[in-house]
Formats: sequence, structure tokens, C-alpha cells
Amino acid sequence: MISICFKYFFYMLMLSLIFFFCSLYYLIFDLTIMLEFQLISINSCQILITILLDWMSLLFMSFVLFISSMVIFYSYEYMEGDMYINRFIMLVCMFVLSMMLLIISPNLISILLGWDGLGLVSYCLVIYYQNVKSYNAGMITALSNRIGDVFLLLSIAWMMNYGGFNYYYYVNYMNSDKFYLIGLFVMIAAMTKSAQIPFSSWLPAAMAAPTPVSSLVHSSTLVTAGVYLLIRFNLALNSNCLMFLLFIGSMTMFMAGLGANFEYDLKKIIALSTLSQLGLMMSILSLGEINLAFFHLLTHALFKALLFMCGGCMIHNLSNCQDIRYMGNLINLMPLTCSFFIISNMALCGLPFLSGFYSKDLILEIISMNYLNIYIYLIFFISTGLTVSYTFRLIYYVIIGDYNHFSLNLISDNNNLYMLKGMSGLILLVIFGGSMLMWLIFPMPYFICLPLIMKIMALLVTLMGMIMGFEFSKFSLSYFLISLKNLKFSLFFSMMWNMPFLSTFGVNYYPLMMGNLVYKNVDQGWSEFLGAQNIYVNIKNSSMFLQFLYNNNLKVFLLLSVLWILFLLFI
Repeated sequence: MISICFKYFFYMLMLSLIFFFCSLYYLIFDLTIMLEFQLISINSCQILITILLDWMSLLFMSFVLFISSMVIFYSYEYMEGDMYINRFIMLVCMFVLSMMLLIISPNLISILLGWDGLGLVSYCLVIYYQNVKSYNAGMITALSNRIGDVFLLLSIAWMMNYGGFNYYYYVNYMNSDKFYLIGLFVMIAAMTKSAQIPFSSWLPAAMAAPTPVSSLVHSSTLVTAGVYLLIRFNLALNSNCLMFLLFIGSMTMFMAGLGANFEYDLKKIIALSTLSQLGLMMSILSLGEINLAFFHLLTHALFKALLFMCGGCMIHNLSNCQDIRYMGNLINLMPLTCSFFIISNMALCGLPFLSGFYSKDLILEIISMNYLNIYIYLIFFISTGLTVSYTFRLIYYVIIGDYNHFSLNLISDNNNLYMLKGMSGLILLVIFGGSMLMWLIFPMPYFICLPLIMKIMALLVTLMGMIMGFEFSKFSLSYFLISLKNLKFSLFFSMMWNMPFLSTFGVNYYPLMMGNLVYKNVDQGWSEFLGAQNIYVNIKNSSMFLQFLYNNNLKVFLLLSVLWILFLLFI
């Protein structure tokens, strides 16, 4: 019987190719097609399903389907022996369907359906391995994304002012001072889904999911949904929103790049690298270059999915060990996997003529041309240097250093042929995808006119980052261990500026403590004393007094009643 993995792999690959050629057709002839299906009409209220097909949505769908097909093929071996692999594949397919719904809908309500589907399926996939860590990671993922869902609901309510939910018609009016709220709400929703500061802590936590899920969901598709939404809403954001987004995106990029240099968990390093690239996309999007943001989104999806797959291969071979200090010398043990790993890492650094170079280098040169201020210029280039630094640190620990795991091992490329086939599907696009997309997306080339030092600044920063990464890795014991000498600083940077604490204890410690105080002192305290219990005690005491008079002392009672009558007569 053919495994369910191969069936879905085949379907998705075919669909991906169809969408890709459709997108080429739409791009060449500059077509946009909107389809409206009327589901139901009550009196004059119509409920429509709207589908928007243009080159952007078709190309993005094609990439999502291609990466999903490779990941499903890869899962056949990675999830081998798992009891519930059918459920796993079904969850991945549900995820892809939600993503499709999000990509092709110009309608806020159907976007919300896809958006919530992504959040829900992502939660189910993060808690797939059932333990306490996965549960906590799933909760922080789901709850962070709920904030974005709420803001999307608010923007749907605000769309009532326009009389329709198809934002595509009204997007030009939305950046006026009257209607800037929708742009703001959508921006906050996109910030939660794309894990920008202050919602960043869920992305490294979501690495508790199986590696194929990390490869598909938390690198190339789910986290880029926010960026894609902002690309669609780019006209709805006014200058204040864009300035804020630029600042937040650049801060995220810097924070993630810094944190990855201190991290020892392989999957978390790659997750922080994703976060850094998302910050880059957000920043360049807020400078108005939507095509560049989309271009970087696609190239990044390719090499990051491959990077996660190689990481999963290594983890699988090292009997599920994720700590990079145990790895080392893997280039001799699993040469093909390590070749893929190095190529995708080089694409991430922006090594010339790999796919990452075309988007990243162009972004940096456009930043150099559109001079905004010194802070933006510096933080872009410093973050690029940090990217190269943690990449070479990773390569040093995993590939060049000494092997530190079990002496008795069976690490080989021959163990995982299906995984290697799944990765081989992506490697060609990682090498040639950037130049191919460059020819497609930009029919008019960008004219870039810079002095020599600014032109080669990106390469200089890359070289400096490379040297820094190697030096940081080779710190031997004869050096002062700077990270131990300044332990508080290194803990602060490695914990993403304490964001995981702030988004867990920060939002639940004080509310729970105050709730406890209110419960003890008000609910179980004063309101018991002054409320129901107190009334009951008073009524009981007075009735006991009356009972005492009636039963025991009839004389006293009669005497009192006589006195009472006399008193009345006297009056």
C-alpha cells in the first residue's frame, strides 16, 4: 500500500507546478482576477466568497505547496514508527488549506477563517509530542496569536463603516486620518503572527513541535502570513504606522540576531534566525518596498525550510539530541546533509549568487540609497553582521569542531535516504531560486548608484561577522570566558531581552496574585462578614432572643406586654 505521505506529496507537487505556471502567465500579462460566489442572500444581505488571483497570491501558493510536498515526503522517514502519522499528515494538510484560504481571500472574514485555522492547527502541531514543555509552548503560541485574532475581529467590526468586507476595494481610502484604525489593527495582528517585539517569545517556544512542522510552519509559511497580510494592506498604513513598524522590525531583527549568538539549542538558533529575517521583511516593507519584502519572503522560505530539514536530519541521527555542543565533525559522518546545511546557511548569510544574496543584498543597497537616519543604517548592517556571526558559530560547532556524542553511534547519510530526497528537491531552488525570481518579479531592474565603500559594505560586514563568529566559537579556556564574566548581560541577551518571562509571568503573575488577594480578603473575607453570613447571624440572634422570652419566662413576657399596653394607653 502506498503511504499516505506519498499520495499527498504527489498531489501538492502537481498543484504547486500548476500554480507556478499560472502565476507566470498572470505576471507576463499583468492579470488580476476576482471571483465572487454568492453563498446565501437574506433580504438584501449577501454572504459572498471572494477569491483574488494575481501573480503574487499564485506564486506564494505555489511556494507553500512545494515546500509542503517536500516536508510531507521528508516526514515519511522522520516520523517513521509514529503511531499517529496519519493524523500528523492530516494536520499538515489542514494547515496548508488554511494558508490557501488566507492567501487568496481579499475579504476580511475569510481571512479571519484562514488566520484562525492557522492558529488552531499550529497549536495542535506544537502539542503533538505530549509533554509539559510542549503544552506550555502550545499555550503561549495559541494565546499570543489570539491577540492578533482579536485585532482582526476589531478591524472587521470597523469595516462596517465602509459597507463591505472586501478591503481590496477600499484600501486606498484607509490611510486617511479618519480610517487609519484598520491599518493599525491589521498591523498589530500581523505583528503577533510574525512574532515581532513584544510578541516574539512564542516562536522559539514553538520549536517543541516535530521538525517537519518547524520546517513548514515556523519558518516559511505561518510566520510569513503576517508579512503577506501587510503586503496586501500596504496602502492602508499611514506614515505614523509605518514609522512604528520600521522601529519594531529593526529592533526584532537586532534582538533575534544577538540572541542566536548565545543559544545552544539547534532548533532555537534556526528559529531566532527566522525571527531576524522576519524583522528584516517588516522593516523593508515599512519603507514602502513591498516587492522586495515579498521577494525576500519567498527566497527565505526556501533556504529556511531546507535549513530546518538538515537540522532535523542531524537531530534524528544523534538520537534526538538538539544541543550543538554534542555535535561536531558531522561533515565526515554525514557529508551530503552537511553540504545542504552549509549551502542553505550561506544563502542565509547572503553569499553572492545564492538565493538569499539577491534579496538581502538588494535590500541593504536600497537602505543605503534611501538615507533615513544613522540608527536605521547601523542597525540593518549590524544585524546582517550578527546573522553571519551566528551562522559561522553554528557551522563551527556542528561541522568543524570535535564530535562529543556517544562513542558507539550509527551516524550516516545512508540511514535517511527519503529525508535526503526530500531535501534534494529544495536544494536546486536554494541555489538558483533567487536569480530566477529576480528575473520574474522585477522586469525593470533597480538602478543603484552608490560609492564603492557603501557598495561593498554588505560584503565587508559579512566578512567581519564571519571572523567574529569563528573567534567567538574558538574561545578556549585560556581566554577569560567573557560570557561568564558578564553573566547577567549574557543571560539577558540570550533570553531575548527577558521577553519569555515578560509574556508569561509578566502577564499572569500580578493578575493571579491580585485575584488571590481579592478572593481571600473580599470574597471569603469582608463580604462574608458583612453580607449573607452576617445577616443570617443577626436574624438568628434576634430570633433566639424572642425564643428565650416565649419559652422560659412567660411571666416576664406577660409583664412586658402589660407594660407595653400601659405605655400605649399613657401615650
